[in-house]
Amino acid sequence: MALLKIEDVTKVYEGKVTHRALNQFSFEVEKGEFVAIMGPSGSGKTTLLNVISTIDRPTSGEIMLNGTNPHGLNKTELARFRRKELGFIFQDFNLLQMLNVEENMVMPLTLDAVKVDEMEKRVQQIAKELGITNILHKRPNEISGGQAQKTAIGRALIHRPTLVLADEPTGNLDSKSTKDVLELLGHINQHEQTTIVMVTHDPIAASYCDRVLFIKDGEYFNEIYRDDKRQTFFQGILNVLSLLGGNVGDFTSVRLP
Repeated sequence: MALLKIEDVTKVYEGKVTHRALNQFSFEVEKGEFVAIMGPSGSGKTTLLNVISTIDRPTSGEIMLNGTNPHGLNKTELARFRRKELGFIFQDFNLLQMLNVEENMVMPLTLDAVKVDEMEKRVQQIAKELGITNILHKRPNEISGGQAQKTAIGRALIHRPTLVLADEPTGNLDSKSTKDVLELLGHINQHEQTTIVMVTHDPIAASYCDRVLFIKDGEYFNEIYRDDKRQTFFQGILNVLSLLGGNVGDFTSVRLP
């Protein structure tokens, strides 16, 4: 059974001009999958993520995550559902500047009143995996962008969510930090069986995933699966992007690092 099931979801934003951001969109994500969502600017990628994460409500259609429709929950149940089921990684890290790395990471556990010794154990375990043990007592303004994103990944994983949602997680990083973060997400996905859905405009980032779903004008456009060779998968991604058109940049000369 699919972990995440999106069925005929439509999202319309009312205003002076009515905008249909998603149109009868359907797709499924299996447990343990690492899926990228790609498409031109304004294609509905972020709306899709917002609807899955319950930031937005679909106008019609249904979303099921781990057997629950979050949009049918009341406020208290929804808050609990988001804390238990979802982890978030953002482009601009969204760390709290007044807290150090460790305090930022344990935020989800603090909200769930987890015992202090259990928090400590989980922080040490995740920090070791992320390679940030030596910066736990530093503030966000004292660390690099790559370290900040690793901290944000730690925060997203510490409460062992069912699904991690990543919105352009490498958008503000240099190429070395990008590679580190993507390898880390791939490692976590493979070894912890963590399910990840990542919105990205970067074909190199997408090539780390198992599957890439392409979206255009709020509708399903295409999807491709990774094979044994990342190079051929990457080329396949570029081919679909060139068919997609729109503002996805010119990737024809991009080579895999």
